[in-house]
Amino acid sequence: MIEELVAEVPECDFKVALETRKPKSWLKSVSSYANSIGGMLLFGVSDDKQVVGLSDAQGDAEKISRLIKERITPLPLFVLSAMKEDGKDVLCLKVTAGRSTPYYYRFDGVMVAYIRVGNESIVAPDYVLNELILKGSNRSFDAMVTDDRKSDYSFTLLEATYLERTGLHFEPSDYVFFGLADTNGLLTNSGRLMADQYIVRNSRIFCTRWNGLERLSIFDDALDDKEFEGNLISLLRNSSDFVRNNSKVRFVKEAYYRVDKPDYAERAVFEAIVNALIHRDYIMLGSEIHIDMYDNRAEIQSPGGMYDGRAIQDRDIGSIGSVRRNPVIADLFHRMKFMERRGSGLTKILSESAKLSGYTEQLRPEFFSTPSDFRVVLKNLNYSPSGRIVHDTMHETMHDNRMNMLIDFCSIPRTRDEMQAHIGIGNRDYFRRTFLKPLIESGKLQMTIPDKPKSHYQKYVTV
Repeated sequence: MIEELVAEVPECDFKVALETRKPKSWLKSVSSYANSIGGMLLFGVSDDKQVVGLSDAQGDAEKISRLIKERITPLPLFVLSAMKEDGKDVLCLKVTAGRSTPYYYRFDGVMVAYIRVGNESIVAPDYVLNELILKGSNRSFDAMVTDDRKSDYSFTLLEATYLERTGLHFEPSDYVFFGLADTNGLLTNSGRLMADQYIVRNSRIFCTRWNGLERLSIFDDALDDKEFEGNLISLLRNSSDFVRNNSKVRFVKEAYYRVDKPDYAERAVFEAIVNALIHRDYIMLGSEIHIDMYDNRAEIQSPGGMYDGRAIQDRDIGSIGSVRRNPVIADLFHRMKFMERRGSGLTKILSESAKLSGYTEQLRPEFFSTPSDFRVVLKNLNYSPSGRIVHDTMHETMHDNRMNMLIDFCSIPRTRDEMQAHIGIGNRDYFRRTFLKPLIESGKLQMTIPDKPKSHYQKYVTV
């Protein structure tokens, strides 16, 4: 029976006996369960699930109910039941995930809220506590009204993108209707995130293409790195372009056709970035989205775990309901057709990746979450552990495209910095070895003043 009970709930703690002198030892679990996804406490059972039994189950049941009512505020929903296992008395306390978060442990004038991390109950960090407060008041961060006036900012990119993607003009009344401003002309946090100006300091994405399989020194081991900030639409476009520019689309020639073999499914990358932007926790100060690209994978990591508190790696992706941390942003992204309303982003990442030529189950995208972050891992379909790229006959079309871009760009003299910026390469040594040197040696580019010592101002021109 104990095994069946444990299998029914996602979280469970075992207590050999009821601790009444220091009830915080188990009441903090009650607080953490109510603040997250619920859970169960079994009294009279050891950590290895051996039934020890209680000597006074009726008396312990009365004390459990009393201590919860006295020391947990607001009062969570719970069910306390008695049972017998191997002739021994056991108490089962089931705590329901609450709606009136945060649920505090209160004693001696001190109130502390707990959350669940792994199999432990820990004190909720400030950013989690703030989110619990918003959740308990049925509010979201993106819907909160700020002191910023809409008239002080511009929204050119939002209005242009909305017209481009919907065919409709963004009317002045839409700012209130879509939740970007209130009737007094004050912006909500969603409105601040959509302004052309950089208002929300956490609205950033750090992108890095690492040399190899691990994150090391940004100065020595990054082939390319960019930092984007500001408007969410610009973040989406710029970060998507970064992944595209640092990926390759190879192809295999068949008898009458060719098969394209991109490193990553472009739609899967797009969905992962959209997911990060609309579901991230903007309350966490000093946080940002990170996109880290390695030889064998790309990782998109955003602040804030699953909104309901459960770890994504412990769940069936296909059965996850749509619960949005930032519903105003999500609704606007849906209207601009960046995402679907039913919240199918994760399944879309899986299905789009599975469509690629050469896909196997070992290359299936992976999802991980903790209470403080969410991570999507996309596997490079053209990478092999030997270090050799799969299918030697494939042409590196992305590299060739960049070469042609440089040749066209240098129809008039250009500096090396201008050339690097044009094709989006940040690492000077990587640009020199991979692009500049081959073009000069092949005679496709030449220095404008070959006898002049090399300097920052040396220019190159198409032959």
